[in-house]
Formats: sequence, structure tokens, C-alpha cells
Amino acid sequence: MGRRKKGRAISGWVNLDKPLEMGSTTAVSAIRRLFNANKAGHAGTLDPLATGILPIALGEATKTVSFMQDAAKAYDVSIALGTATNTDDLEGEVIASSDHLPSRQQVVDALPHFTGEIDQIPPQFSAIRKDGKRAYALARAGETVDLAPRRVRIDAIELLDSPAEAQIDLHVACGKGVYIRSLARDLAQFLGTFGHVTRLRRTRVGAFDEKNAIGLEKLELLGHSALDLAALDACLLPLATPLDDIPALAVNDTQASRIRQGQAVSPQTLVEPQGETIDPGQVVYVHCAHQPVAIGWIDAMTVKPLRVFNL
Repeated sequence: MGRRKKGRAISGWVNLDKPLEMGSTTAVSAIRRLFNANKAGHAGTLDPLATGILPIALGEATKTVSFMQDAAKAYDVSIALGTATNTDDLEGEVIASSDHLPSRQQVVDALPHFTGEIDQIPPQFSAIRKDGKRAYALARAGETVDLAPRRVRIDAIELLDSPAEAQIDLHVACGKGVYIRSLARDLAQFLGTFGHVTRLRRTRVGAFDEKNAIGLEKLELLGHSALDLAALDACLLPLATPLDDIPALAVNDTQASRIRQGQAVSPQTLVEPQGETIDPGQVVYVHCAHQPVAIGWIDAMTVKPLRVFNL
């Protein structure tokens, strides 16, 4: 018999405002411990030197993490001009320098070259695998890591007010797989100089943004002051928060019971609540009286469960 998982069977999302110098795995462990949850996972790694939005799933919400993979993201980034580091951020050693500093207008004129679908080479110090090993492990061993360019999407780049001539501050909206460190490196090179990231803050991941984020210190205070876990639980966002972009399908109690048992059902009409018809082959969020039931897909006029929520 398998070992029972320790902790509570609590489900939902914590929109954590991750502090500086904390890794994503450490942050997940801290949240799991605070909530005494039996299961936890995160959507989208955030480097220790970055702060901001790190959505953490608890319990059955971990079954929706895959729907965060394509979520749009937004970042605020500060780039120091004139020096390059081997990690493309503050953590690395300076490997090149230049006295040339572009004007503000030159920066503005360069930004369109980095928006839309672009090819981007990831930083050598990244978690991408090369010949079965992590690129950062090879780079730390002194090897030069040749990584293939990847096609990524950057939706918009806005130049913010910068406090110094040798620094530019940007707001970047992008799709999955974008390395902001690579953007800083490549933009600086395009401008005829060098650059590296000195500050990075993620401000949005899909439906999670700064408006509904909460810091670790506040969560720890709630956990220490509450006689029970009710104050912490009130900070959880619904399990279905990342499912806003897929159609929702309401079923009745009988259909919900069958789906929870792994059976397919055939509602008389497959119509999303706002009146939009759901086409065959689509993935849907199935709920009963607004309570999560499953993630399913439509096969002809049948709803087949893919991931059932055990709530």
C-alpha cells in the first residue's frame, strides 16, 4: 500500500509575490508548509534574483498547472548598459565593456526590432539541456555552450523613465519561453554596446497579476497569528483561475457524478454559458453549480474527462 500524503487536502492558488533571492522551489516549499497542504506546484519558474508573480497551486489545482504553460507574461526590467556578464545579469562576472551609450531615441527606435515573432538564443546560464546536461552546469564548468535559437513572441516593449544614462527600464509583455536576460543582451548589442539585467520583476502570468498578489511575509504573519488556518485559506484564489481562456460547460448532478467516476456523458446541448457553441475537439472546464468537476474534451456530442478534480 502506498504511503498517505501528509497535510491537508486543500485546493486553490496562491498568487505569491516572490521575494528577492528566493528560488521557485524554495517558495513552493514555504507555501506548502504554511498551508499544511498535501500537494503543491508552481506555474513558471522565477529566478532567485527576480521578484514578482509566482502562481503556486495547492492540492487539486496542480492539475491545472499545464494550462499556465502558454500564459502571457509581463515584466519590468532594468538593464545596465556598457557591460556584459557571463550570466547576462548581476550574478555573473563582467566579460566585456564599452563606453558607448545610446540615446533615448535610439533605444525607442530599436524596440520594434525585438517585438513580434523573433529568434532568441537562450543565456548560457539557463536550465536548457545540452547533450543531456543543464546548460548552466556546463557553463559553470567553464565550457562554452552553443544553444540553438528559439522562436519566441514578444507582444510589446515600453521604454519607461530611466534614472541614469547608463540604465534603461523597460516593460515587456510576451509569450512563453522568452528570456528577458537574452533580450537585454541582444538589445544592447543592437545598440552598439553591452548590457545585462540588474533588476527583474514579473508583473503578470495569465490571470495572475499584482492586484491579487500577496507577499510571503504577510502570509507568514497570518499563519502565525491565526488560531486555525482560516485566515490563510481566505487568501486562496479559486482552482479554476487559470481556466478562464477555455470554454466552461455546466453539467447537472447526475452527469457530474458520472464524470467523477471517469465516465463520458452526453449533455443534450453543448453550449457555453455565454451562448457560444463548443466545437468537437475542444478542451472544456466542466463544473456543476459552479463547483469544479473536471477538465474534459468534446468528442462529437460527448464530454470525456481528462483530469477529474477530487474535491
